[in-house]
Amino acid sequence: MMKNLILSSLFLTTQLFSISGHSALFDDDEARKKILEVEKTAQSQNQATQSALKDLKQSHDSRLTTLEAITKNGFADMQSQIDALKQENARLKGDLEIANHKVETALQRQKDLYTDSDERLRKLESAPAAAAAPVAAVAEKNTQEYQLLELANGLSKESKHKDAFNTYDKFLKDYPNSSSASEAMYGLGYSQFALKNYKSSIATQQKLIDTYADSPKVPDAMFNMANSQIQLGLVPGAKKTLRDLIAKFPNSELTPAAQKRLKALEAIK
Repeated sequence: MMKNLILSSLFLTTQLFSISGHSALFDDDEARKKILEVEKTAQSQNQATQSALKDLKQSHDSRLTTLEAITKNGFADMQSQIDALKQENARLKGDLEIANHKVETALQRQKDLYTDSDERLRKLESAPAAAAAPVAAVAEKNTQEYQLLELANGLSKESKHKDAFNTYDKFLKDYPNSSSASEAMYGLGYSQFALKNYKSSIATQQKLIDTYADSPKVPDAMFNMANSQIQLGLVPGAKKTLRDLIAKFPNSELTPAAQKRLKALEAIK
């Protein structure tokens, strides 16, 4: 548009000079009239050109102002988003540190629980070998039966758990109706626990509880079963087993240990 206006101005100027050059051919009034018309046209074209230039400049300034505003707002929004991300990152970092602390605390509690469990089981398991002899001697008159049970108890006491397992297993197969069968079955289950066959140990002790409900070894079987459940991470099941032991055998020598174990489990969130 601007280019066309400039060309028009040049054209009018050329006409002006052309007319001025030939004004001598006309009379004075006619020449003056022509000159005035040309000047008026040129002035009008010049005003139009100036107006167009002014409008163009205003449009340019307006666009520049808008662009600056958009750029400024864009940077402000970007900075706001960056600040928000920094705050969110700080919050997540704090939450992660708290979660890690809770996990470490829970793991330490479990470690303490398992350590206490192993120590108490070793102490408890030193008694059956001594107690089994009188029971077997009175109830069973068969010397071979008594000697086989004594051998299994001795192997268990010496921590030869695989050999103890095989000997208890042989005893139960050779003397399934023995009055000491529950004692041997408990020893079998404990050997499985010591060999880290926790699922098998639970099954064996549950069989003892179901088959020999009146046996004095039932509390021991329940306590050993709870420890196997703990090792497998079956905490709800272990809690139930310990509660049943405490409720059914409140006067058992194992009840205080079961209460302490249950309290430790309930402290783990």
